[in-house]
Amino acid sequence: MKSNVVKLLSTAAIAATISAGAAATTLEDVKKKGFIQCGVSQGVPGFSNADSNGNWTGIDVDACRATAAAIFGDAQKVKFTPLSAKERFTALQSGEIDMLSRNTTWTYTRDTSLGLDFTAVNFYDGQGFMARKDLGVTSALDLDGATVCTEQGTTTELNMADFFRKHNLSYVPVVVQKADEALAAYASGRCDVFTTDKSGLAAHRSKLANPGQHIILDETISKEPLGPVVRHGDNQWKDIVTWAMFVQVNAEEMGISSKNVAKIKKESNDPGIKRLLGAEGDMGAQLGLSSDWAYDIIAEVGNYGEVFERNVGPSTPVGLPRGINNLWTEGGVMYAPPVR
Repeated sequence: MKSNVVKLLSTAAIAATISAGAAATTLEDVKKKGFIQCGVSQGVPGFSNADSNGNWTGIDVDACRATAAAIFGDAQKVKFTPLSAKERFTALQSGEIDMLSRNTTWTYTRDTSLGLDFTAVNFYDGQGFMARKDLGVTSALDLDGATVCTEQGTTTELNMADFFRKHNLSYVPVVVQKADEALAAYASGRCDVFTTDKSGLAAHRSKLANPGQHIILDETISKEPLGPVVRHGDNQWKDIVTWAMFVQVNAEEMGISSKNVAKIKKESNDPGIKRLLGAEGDMGAQLGLSSDWAYDIIAEVGNYGEVFERNVGPSTPVGLPRGINNLWTEGGVMYAPPVR
């Protein structure tokens, strides 16, 4: 009897191994269908936002496009699925999307209990509060008794509760399903204050009728490292999404942009640059990609500085300074491992 049980268990183990080995990887699935299905927000200017013609732009959108450029040599081979905060993780877990790039905060619980993996941080942020100037509030510590709007299914709910509890302040939460609903509730006067990541506050303020009548308070009450998320267990896919971001950071540090990448690839004698751009060696093979994978990312999407400036930089309606998102060589924390 014992030998039969062992035999049955061994057979089951072998079958499971064969089944797991036969399962297609995310890269294989993506190549087969010819595009990446990317989960994004339902509309946060500068991060993931669609215009009236359905054209998507933003930092998170560019993370998807950079991954597409690495795989296909074409940044346009992406389809976007707008998701609420509540829907986003289920959509990734179920396979409805291939990657999630939706201003999503990397936390311990999310990283360890949802069957998901965070990749690289594409924006370092922190939660804050926005209020009308005529409310007369100059500090978050003045918000005792305030009514506060926020979105359901986000880290902002717990951060908000922690902040008010820590400072022994009372508040009335108004929690809604979508970010635009929270903004509408705030704009209509249903709540005194709107809270989310500070980048999100700047983005949403740009959508208000009179942005200048609203102030983002100075206090930052949390750490919000934002970045793309993939399913746990497919290391190759995680590496591709991660290194698509690292390529952009390294490119900016090396002075390589979408405007000069072709010239630099042709003329540079720098070994690090030659490796990065595929002029020497074949770093792409380690990811199952072509030797031009990094070159294509830079040529099609740009370096990290270009992505930041065109989506959320000072010349955009969002109008954010680089700040902490500057390169480490410029006093920020953007730092990528070398391609070698």
